[in-house]
Amino acid sequence: MASVLKVDKLDPQSGTALEIGSSGDTITIPSGATFTQSGTMNASAITAGTIATARLGSGTASSSTVLYGDQTYKAEPSGETNTPAFSAYRGSSQSIANETYVRVSFNYEFYDTDSAFDPDTTQRFTVPVGSAGKYHFDTMVRFAAFTGEVRLVPYKNGGDYGFQSTYIGNKTTTVTSSFDLDLSEGDYIEIYCWQNSGGSLNLSADTTDPILTTFSGFKVTT
Repeated sequence: MASVLKVDKLDPQSGTALEIGSSGDTITIPSGATFTQSGTMNASAITAGTIATARLGSGTASSSTVLYGDQTYKAEPSGETNTPAFSAYRGSSQSIANETYVRVSFNYEFYDTDSAFDPDTTQRFTVPVGSAGKYHFDTMVRFAAFTGEVRLVPYKNGGDYGFQSTYIGNKTTTVTSSFDLDLSEGDYIEIYCWQNSGGSLNLSADTTDPILTTFSGFKVTT
């Protein structure tokens, strides 16, 4: 026989344990009623069913969001892809005047993930919008025959940035330089070469052997 028990509070007859119902019973909280939990509810007590993800935090729970420690759903973070990335090279010889810093014109590309390197006009790498961060660069130039000193210098935004590779010799010369820079949107990087052989010299370059004079780089991290 169904009946209604109306009381304001239930307390155990003795001790501190209060049991509602028996094993196998179903305790129902009807629609429109509110169950308020002020004390501690152990997660181990939830042994069946599924808690709706939307109830775990604020924001939108979906396949493209994750729940952060502040109990908010946010866009799933993307992993580092090391892009923008590019690799360019010089496809024909270029004259480097004596004791003059000359911009090396890398006029061909192996690849350019974000079209951030311009091989046609400026021969420079420019940081795209939204791609500020730390970058690594490698560059190399080669002279077929040489006596004297060669300097290979990166320029940032039109000025010598201070990283300089120097070679002094009297034979076939290859000079390499590797450097890291923290760059902002719109910053651009160019490579300049200087030599003091006593006259102009041509860089070795060839589309059939494009590893002679090269420039490459990629984003390391934000």
